[in-house]
Amino acid sequence: MGRNAFTLIVYAMIGLAVVGLLFSLLNDAAGFFGNMLISLGIGLAICAVVYLLFFRNRTTTSSDTRKYKQAVKQSKAKYKQNYQNASTSTVNQQRKQTNPLKKKSHKRPRHLRVIDGNKSKRKKRVSN
Repeated sequence: MGRNAFTLIVYAMIGLAVVGLLFSLLNDAAGFFGNMLISLGIGLAICAVVYLLFFRNRTTTSSDTRKYKQAVKQSKAKYKQNYQNASTSTVNQQRKQTNPLKKKSHKRPRHLRVIDGNKSKRKKRVSN
């Protein structure tokens, strides 16, 4: 019974608030909108203060966030330099392509290597 009485009181208060807003709007519309703008401004100021005090400091103190930002900065610096070098290398490649007399030599990539495997386990064959 207590819970039903509480909900009835809440609904009655909301209803009276709506009636009061409508009455205020009909009698003095300019004052109503002025009060609404002031209330909205105060609400935004309170939200901004709460955000700056609680949420902003929590995110900047994380060591992971600082490390991530530093890594992003280093990566941008690295690839920015490579991007500039790549643009100059494309110009050099275009110059090389204009000379059709030179043959391109295909070299084996240096990062690949031969793996010996199990040579010692193979049978020794006699050859003539």
